[in-house]
Parts: sequence; C-alpha cells; structure tokens
Amino acid sequence: MTTELRGVLTALATPFDSTEAIDVAALRRVVDRSIDAGVDGVVAAGSTGEVGALSSEERLLLIDTVIDQAAGRVPVIAQTGATSTAEAIRLSKHAQASGADVLMLVTPYYEPLSVDETVAYIEDVAAAVDLPVMLYNIPAVTGVNLDPATVRSLAERVGNIRYIKDSSANWEQALQLIHHHSDVIGTFIGWDVYLYSALVEGAAGVMAGTANVVPDEIVAVARLIAEGDLAGARQTWNSVYPVIDALLSAPFIPAVKAGLALRGLPVGSPRRPTAPLAAADRARLERALASLRQPVG
Repeated sequence: MTTELRGVLTALATPFDSTEAIDVAALRRVVDRSIDAGVDGVVAAGSTGEVGALSSEERLLLIDTVIDQAAGRVPVIAQTGATSTAEAIRLSKHAQASGADVLMLVTPYYEPLSVDETVAYIEDVAAAVDLPVMLYNIPAVTGVNLDPATVRSLAERVGNIRYIKDSSANWEQALQLIHHHSDVIGTFIGWDVYLYSALVEGAAGVMAGTANVVPDEIVAVARLIAEGDLAGARQTWNSVYPVIDALLSAPFIPAVKAGLALRGLPVGSPRRPTAPLAAADRARLERALASLRQPVG
C-alpha cells in the first residue's frame, strides 16, 4: 500500500469556557497552534479531546470547527467511534460530508465486546463511508485488543481500512505492526513515550496528545529522524522527554490543559467530574517546561 498519511498528528484538546460549553474561539487557536508548528494532521474528538464527556451534537460541532479552521492546510482525522454501530455510522457520514480526510474508529467501550463483535462493528461502519478509516486500538478503555493478525485480516478484507492508531502500550505488538504489517496498514503509535522509538523503527507516524503542549519539539524530533539525523533527534527528544513524562505521569487531560495554559494558551478546565491538575503535578510540569533546551513561545 501507499501510505498518504504520515508524521505527527496532534490529538487536539477540547477547550471549555466557564460554563463548560465548547469554547469555539479557543478551539480554533488550538488548531492553529499545532498547524503553525508544522504537524502533519490534527485529530478532532479523540480521547485527549474528552470525547467521552461530549454529546453527539457537541462532537459534530467539534469536528466541523476543526475542519473549518484547518481549511485544507493539513488532513483532519475525525474520531467517530461510538457505543452503537448506528451512532458511529451517523457520526461518520456527517464527518465525511463535512470534509474530514480520515475517520478514526474507537470500538464500543461501555460494554466490552468479543473480537468477532468488534470486527463486525468495524466492518459495518467502514462500509457506510468512502473515506480512509483508521482503527483505534486502546484496550485499556475498550476491553478488546485488536491484535496484529486481526488488524491485518481487516485491512486485507476492507479496502478503506488504511491505518491503525495503536495505544495498547504493548511495544512488542507495536513492533509487529510496524515490521510485519506495514504492507497493508500504516501504524501510528498513540503512546507518547514511545514517540521517538516508534519513528526510528519506521512507524507511519505518531498521534500525540502531548503535541498540544510541545508541538514544535515533537515535530523537530520527527523531522530530524526523517532526515537521518538520529543524533540531533535524540538530543531534541532528550530535551522534551521530561515534559512528556510529566504530562503522562499525571492525569492526562488535566495535565494537557494545564500545559497549554502554561504555554500561553488557556483552554479552561476539564469537564466535570474530572478535576483540574493538582498543584504538585502542575509545579512538576512547569519545571519541566522551564527546562526545555529551546523554549517555544
């Protein structure tokens, strides 16, 4: 296969105002922040975007706003998975009509399914649209792991299944996808601490929530690897890793929102019942950001 989608994709945070409504103006600034830093695509309504706390209509607003703000500058990946096949199809058809470039499907997560039920869900949604589809494997949430053999079988049978975001945190599985199945599917690693290693190993790319906070640095790592400058990439990765570690060591969504605020782009608090980042975690993140070799704006 020829993989068109490659590189660094930002899993966008969702800004809320003081009433917990989506802050559309701030969302547009979040989109621009990543695109201006040189990312290769942006993701609407993913896990970092608090998708589980959004109504279906809010998800549509989010997707439409991101598509409009991106304005064709980079591909937009719309996460349209749902807890029912019918709802996932409705969201997917809307995203396609609105101009999304790729659809990403998380599998139903309220009632864990069997692998056969999960495969049937994926096949039904993919058949309802014409866009490329990215599978979203996050077994800690869904209770179902899309193992490499199942992923390959799906990609071979269903023509528009082109990519997978693997957030299994299973490095052995990630390596199998990258090295044994890249002829049929492009692998994007969704576990941010694996970012450097995944790109060196030849992954199609990474989908990083941490790219909201440090997009310039993550893009620099990816570009240096692509250019073959592994020493430079490693130096840049070493400088940004403490920030990524601080973000991932705390509750992630509150940490990303705190990080954006610390970098000059406030996006409000997480939607309740998720609480803002604790003071100690915020202080650690602030120290990590302050220590960046080349702090960015």
